[in-house]
Amino acid sequence: MVMKCFQFHIGEKREEAKTPRPTSVQSSFTDHEIRQSGSEFNSQNASEESTESRGRSQFPSLSERPSNLKVFTFPELKQATKNFSRTTKLGEGGFGCVFKGIVKISEDPAQKIDVAVKQLGRRGLQGHKEWVTEVNVLGVVEHPNLVKLVGYCAEDDERGIQRLLIYEYMPNGSVEEHLSAKSVTPLPWAMRLRIALDAARGLAYLHEEMDFQIIFRDFKSSNILLDEQWNAKLSDFGLARLGPPEGLTHVSTAVVGTMGYAAPEYIQTGRLTSKSDVWSYGVFLYELITGRRPLDRNRPRSEQKLLEWVKPYLSDAKKFQQILDPRLEGKQILKSAHKLSLVANRCLARLQKTRPKMSEVLEMINQVVEGTNGTGNPQPPLMSKEQKKKFEEPEAKGKRRIADMKIGDGGWLVRVWSSKLVKTC
Repeated sequence: MVMKCFQFHIGEKREEAKTPRPTSVQSSFTDHEIRQSGSEFNSQNASEESTESRGRSQFPSLSERPSNLKVFTFPELKQATKNFSRTTKLGEGGFGCVFKGIVKISEDPAQKIDVAVKQLGRRGLQGHKEWVTEVNVLGVVEHPNLVKLVGYCAEDDERGIQRLLIYEYMPNGSVEEHLSAKSVTPLPWAMRLRIALDAARGLAYLHEEMDFQIIFRDFKSSNILLDEQWNAKLSDFGLARLGPPEGLTHVSTAVVGTMGYAAPEYIQTGRLTSKSDVWSYGVFLYELITGRRPLDRNRPRSEQKLLEWVKPYLSDAKKFQQILDPRLEGKQILKSAHKLSLVANRCLARLQKTRPKMSEVLEMINQVVEGTNGTGNPQPPLMSKEQKKKFEEPEAKGKRRIADMKIGDGGWLVRVWSSKLVKTC
């Protein structure tokens, strides 16, 4: 089930800067639209000088970098998805439907690959801005733990403008689906650790391993997909932003993201840093530990907010067992899960400056994995997502009720985690 996203403004609305004309997009329509939309990646509004960021090179325009994306025609994609048939539909997100398709990637007709085709709905400029961002980001970055963007389509037809994105196909769906109570084959603990490791690698790459920084801004379990070998990859970069340039500590933006994952200081001020992603990653670790969503209105009132619910159980090892996903078995899992919670607590430090960088988080997760014995090999569930479809209950057709998030509601997020468990400085 896909979690809803929220969007609201705090304080004064930021002014969009003019951006250079991109050279990486090959469609004349796309080129025009990227210029018109301002390509959110290239229009940053940051403030406050930082001693930490001095000496760092100015981030280049992503649109000036070479891109290997394939440009598809709309008729090609109609054929690839059987005219966007319901039988090929994989799911529906906040900005459109996703279909499975088969496309040619070269002149050789025998060379075909399975892909996921996202067709953006006609919801105005906002959806298109996110389409542009995905093209600009995934067209120039490449990592084993990032979903690969194969190509895009942007053209007119009798129904108007068509905007589509074509990704590598991820047959085992999202981590959120496998953590769901409806999943027949829940993820084993060793597999959860491997997913935590893969996700940390992806974020560390975005934050620290390029000559520019990308802040994901919408890190969550539904945006972590699993390939055929159950490797985890980050997906859906529509809300991503370039990090602050040299001499600046943050990027000021409208507050967007998913309720339950967003860092408290970002909700309250709109000041975005890579540490916002680190907070979201900490929330995700508790998802892996508990098997619960960050915000679940279907639970009793005292258990609806994951971070609030787990706090009383963290200072006592005996109590800690009560928050462990009941579908997990084995004494060694408890010890390993507690170690993972200590990493989560570091990520969830109230002051964003005291949170570790993702490279440091990755090192800590590595230590948890290496120090874990007796939890078995990271074997995947017995059935893939597609194989087990017929065994799972159909999800309700109605949309999940999501309560409005007010600025004042962010208070539950900002308390300091128990000093008995972790030192955050």
